[in-house]
Amino acid sequence: MSESQAKLHRIPAGSTTSETAQTSGMQRFAAISGATVGAQTIWMGEAHTPPNTNSGPHHHGHSETGIYVVSGDPVFVYHDGEQEVRLETHPGDYVFVPPFVPHIETNPSPDVEAVLVVARSTQEAIVVNLEALAT
Repeated sequence: MSESQAKLHRIPAGSTTSETAQTSGMQRFAAISGATVGAQTIWMGEAHTPPNTNSGPHHHGHSETGIYVVSGDPVFVYHDGEQEVRLETHPGDYVFVPPFVPHIETNPSPDVEAVLVVARSTQEAIVVNLEALAT
């Protein structure tokens, strides 16, 4: 076990880094990753979507993604193979995004930023930006 793996790491509020994969319309901040603390199998951080903004369509490769809604009422949009599906969420809700599922995160609020806590099953934030939600 390496030295960084043999101790706990505190990531103080406000010390996350935007030096991670990004998608248009939102900003991600890494807290726990291979780069920040030497994590080997998890990535955790935040995603912020400003009011009246949609992210670009994207997926997270082979990574499973767990999301906790901190603030705002973001809507998660994906295509189920037949039609577009919209999942409306509220603070306190959780969302699971399976591997390779293209989706869009949208914040329809005119005045409240959507803030999410995000955990992934890979040490880095895999983000594959797409031209469209469904092909």
